[in-house]
Amino acid sequence: MRAERALRVALLLPALLLVACRAAETPVYTTQFVAFDAAVDLSIVGKLKDEAQTAASEVEQDFLFIEHATHAWKPGPMTRVNELLPTGEPFAAPPSLLPLLRQSQALSLQSQGLFNPAIGHLYRLWGFQTEEPQCRPPPSRASIARLVKAHPSMDDLYLDGIMLQSDNPAVRLDFSAIVVGYAMDLAMDNLRTRGVRDALVNVSGDVRTMGDRAGRPWRVPVRRGSGGGVLGILDVVGDMAVFTSSEYARNFIYDGKTYHDVIDPRTGYPAEGLQAVTVLYQGSAAVADAAAYALMVAGPGGWQDIAARLGLRYVLLIDDAGTVHMTPAMAQRIQLIDPHTDVEISAPIGAHAQKGEPGA
Repeated sequence: MRAERALRVALLLPALLLVACRAAETPVYTTQFVAFDAAVDLSIVGKLKDEAQTAASEVEQDFLFIEHATHAWKPGPMTRVNELLPTGEPFAAPPSLLPLLRQSQALSLQSQGLFNPAIGHLYRLWGFQTEEPQCRPPPSRASIARLVKAHPSMDDLYLDGIMLQSDNPAVRLDFSAIVVGYAMDLAMDNLRTRGVRDALVNVSGDVRTMGDRAGRPWRVPVRRGSGGGVLGILDVVGDMAVFTSSEYARNFIYDGKTYHDVIDPRTGYPAEGLQAVTVLYQGSAAVADAAAYALMVAGPGGWQDIAARLGLRYVLLIDDAGTVHMTPAMAQRIQLIDPHTDVEISAPIGAHAQKGEPGA
């Protein structure tokens, strides 16, 4: 009998250990909601379900609030601002927009105006103010030239406390190139106040992380230049953001040519020379969002200068020929799916490395 009992214990022990290990696993709560016309995936690690659900609900409310406050063509605070700016008179700006305005002005200055939320009229002219851009002829050269000549910029905005005004009637604000990252940063700040230390939010492949996934890195795929398939994987730990600007995310095709929504403020036309730009940045998704846009506009010949001005280290670009260009720091971080990918490593931007970045 004793032998039989010992045998049963021996047979049961692995199963009991497995149950114990499973019980000790760190919980990961995942959910999804819709904001900014996209699915938002949220993962919260290390919190029980009820607490994680409450935190996730607050994140969703944050996203929806910012979406409403910054929507450039649906009735709300942003449309009111755009109605008042051409008057030239000072008015009280919505408090919810002030931090975004200030951050956007700073990033526009750093990027030499290549990230420029003041070109909302150009977005409307191209038809990118709608949820689904329509296939139609591009705007006339004359209409584009008129807006480019007016040179709307974030320098045309004057903030005095909460009072806002502009002396350029061509200014129309559209924060679509930064607002998703801005919303992610706010969500992470709020999660942190609730005691969450490990989380990930993903909007259409753009990602903001905090901590890790139960002791393992967050694995973030980087798409190919066409948008189809995965080029490589980034293992991300800590307060990091991965953002991509591309031809494929939002565009329309007319007469066989693709027109995308990364508009070059200098020409009024979609940026040329690059299929996609991916930026890995420590600490701020808003910076990563705006930076990816600015580098896409800067193009193959100008991206390194803008990357240095923005303090970037981890940059990946795919040119029109399909060649992948990377900074040395990015080349060390990314795991390419196809080892035969045509890759060119740029000169390091080490002198302008971010403070606090690993290896800076």
